[in-house]
Amino acid sequence: MYPSSRKDFISLTLSDSYNNGKHRRQSCWRKWKQLSRLQRSLIFFLLALMLILGLLSYPSLNQGWPVPSDREEWLEAGEREPEAEPPGVRPVANPAMRKVPGFNKGPEVGPPAVLPGLLPQVVERPQGPQGPSPKKAPAKKRPLVSRRGPPGFQRWNNASDWPLRRDQPEQLADRADEEEEQEKEEKIVSWRGAMIEADQRTEPLPSAGERQEGGAALAGSDVAAAAPGIAVSPAAVQEVVDRPEAVRQAFRHAWLGYKSYAWGHDELKPVSKTFAEWFGLGLTLVDALDTMWILGLKEEFSEARGWVEKDLSFSRNVDVNLFESTIRVLGGLLSTYHLTSDQLFLEKAIDIGSRLMPAFNTPSKIPYSDVNIGKGTAHPPRWTTDSTVAEVTSIQLEFRELSRLTGDPQYQNAVNEVTRLVHNLAGKKDGLVPMFINTNTGHFSHKGVFTLGARTDSYYEYLLKQWIQGGKTEDSLLEDYLHALEGVRKHLLRQSGPSQLTFVGELSHNRFNPKMDHLVCFLPGTLALGAHHGLPGDHMDLAQQLMETCHQMYVQMETGLSPEIAQFNLPPAANGRDIHVKTPDRHNLLRPETVESLFYLYRFTKDPKYQDWGWDILQSFNKHTKVATGGYTSINNVRDPVNPGPRDKMESFFLGETLKYLYLLFSNDTELLSLDRIRLR
Repeated sequence: MYPSSRKDFISLTLSDSYNNGKHRRQSCWRKWKQLSRLQRSLIFFLLALMLILGLLSYPSLNQGWPVPSDREEWLEAGEREPEAEPPGVRPVANPAMRKVPGFNKGPEVGPPAVLPGLLPQVVERPQGPQGPSPKKAPAKKRPLVSRRGPPGFQRWNNASDWPLRRDQPEQLADRADEEEEQEKEEKIVSWRGAMIEADQRTEPLPSAGERQEGGAALAGSDVAAAAPGIAVSPAAVQEVVDRPEAVRQAFRHAWLGYKSYAWGHDELKPVSKTFAEWFGLGLTLVDALDTMWILGLKEEFSEARGWVEKDLSFSRNVDVNLFESTIRVLGGLLSTYHLTSDQLFLEKAIDIGSRLMPAFNTPSKIPYSDVNIGKGTAHPPRWTTDSTVAEVTSIQLEFRELSRLTGDPQYQNAVNEVTRLVHNLAGKKDGLVPMFINTNTGHFSHKGVFTLGARTDSYYEYLLKQWIQGGKTEDSLLEDYLHALEGVRKHLLRQSGPSQLTFVGELSHNRFNPKMDHLVCFLPGTLALGAHHGLPGDHMDLAQQLMETCHQMYVQMETGLSPEIAQFNLPPAANGRDIHVKTPDRHNLLRPETVESLFYLYRFTKDPKYQDWGWDILQSFNKHTKVATGGYTSINNVRDPVNPGPRDKMESFFLGETLKYLYLLFSNDTELLSLDRIRLR
């Protein structure tokens, strides 16, 4: 027994001794394989995190890093980064801003004299506690800093290049030198492969109020002398007098996209580089004809005229919307005829006007919304027998003018009958009209909701403009207009908190809703136009108050662009803002209402702040909606400057109205479309 036991013992001992390391390795590997995929991933993540933290904590790696940006200083101090405060209501001493380099430390001392908005001409940033050095050291390459957002927007290569908040004028001194070394036309990849250009020719300029902070307006070379430490290039100073040219550049860029990808079609889709068809009538081209003429773009106008002459035909089996085709096609042709006296445009206007007349063949004489211009038939939408009040009461200017030019009264008679019927209808509330009207009965429907926004807005606008168009002789039009304004004052006018912004809300079954569409921004210009033509002076006072509100609808948004709909805070909100925007309402469609009102206000008051406000809007369009391959796109989110979300659509009115009114706003030639002599479109 002994030998056998010894043999077993020796065998086990040798086996255990020889395979000990191998068995342990197999055991560890078996245990690792038994871990779930999630557990193994967590272990890898923790190891990587420990490695990164170890590298960052190594002292030599921290040498040579840039001075933290203002945003980083707030975070390092353990404070919450303050929200951007509404422009115009910021206190002189903002505690959060005391940590921003370049601001004095005293509690009641504001920032040094700077010109906010100059990019890339910048304020020199203090280098340490002693302030800026006399001579700036050459710019050094700095390590990349990861930024949130899509890769296309990660163009800022270091902490000092983080984009400024809208209420923060400081910038780093070395940005000017760094950007001079870059290409003149820097491009940023974004929006599913589309390109957004950083337009160096249209950088923001100081507003009139900012230029006058020292007590006198600054112009030309005085800008550089007024604020030591600010590098202002000659090109930026010259830009003060080149604003009309900046609009021409914007138009050419939009036209480039349309010509390249949507020529002869209704609308450009600039991101996908294709087009959208609505009626098949070249809406963008026809709508933009008068703009091209006013801007002096002879080559573009000549090309467009050639298309109208050879290719624009209304003998098409297609349904068109009466209102949209009237204001975009008929209105565009009539406007261009008045500017050029070219019979081609009048002939085309008569053709489309006569083809739209079947819309008025209804039991009530209230027109149907849709017309087949090839078959000569009309009908309401498939889902209702109603038309919106704005649609049936905002075609009068064009049809009345067509009768005047042709001597044929049928056009004016048809639209005047609509005006007469609406004038006598029951269901109004102190001059305010409901949103819908039935084409069979001729009566208002869906009563109880009153707004100056979508579906009724241009009813009020056209009352005044028809009165002016007709030589101020049609008293019923003026009566309806003045009565409606009294209804606005009584039921819809309120002031927001905390800044007491005057706004126009809505009334729904006697319940007030502090909601204001961007479309309502037609009202300041309309009020100013009425005051200019002899209506009470308090109309101009209200116009200026509402113009400030429409301006705030732009500047209180992170992109500098207004949302489609704004909600106003009646009691002051906790965040100190007057305006908040619901998520579905955050889109911007490149609309013209605000810039048209700015044009009227500037023409009648000569206050340069209105030009500056329009300039800021143009800068925001260039920054957030311009697509490098041509065109501008409407966007989904005005609250997100990093990813505003393109809708891939350029409405025809961006060329037909928005850019036209911006150009007229910046032009100091009051004889260019005199508001005393022209027939309003």
